Amino acid sequence: MSKLRKSAMGQECLVRVPQVCNFNNETTVLAHIGGGGMALKNRDIFGAFCCSSCHDAIDGRAKTSFSYEELKLMHYEGMKRTQQYWLDNDLIKEK
Repeated sequence: MSKLRKSAMGQECLVRVPQVCNFNNETTVLAHIGGGGMALKNRDIFGAFCCSSCHDAIDGRAKTSFSYEELKLMHYEGMKRTQQYWLDNDLIKEK
């Protein structure tokens, strides 16, 4: 498991889908943006700290009142917050 994936363990959800997020740090994983499933994930840098409930919503496993585009935007915003966390904690570096 990569250091970025490991860094998600125990963290708060940074995707935060309204009325969906379970706010349970024990369920947080690194949810990759796009990529087409388990075998074709994007690089870890393109992921967000995400609780199990938000992960189900953004991956389409759970119904929500949000459109695909709205969920995608929430995922991207979570990715931005996650990347900021990594920068602040010296897990990634700016060039």
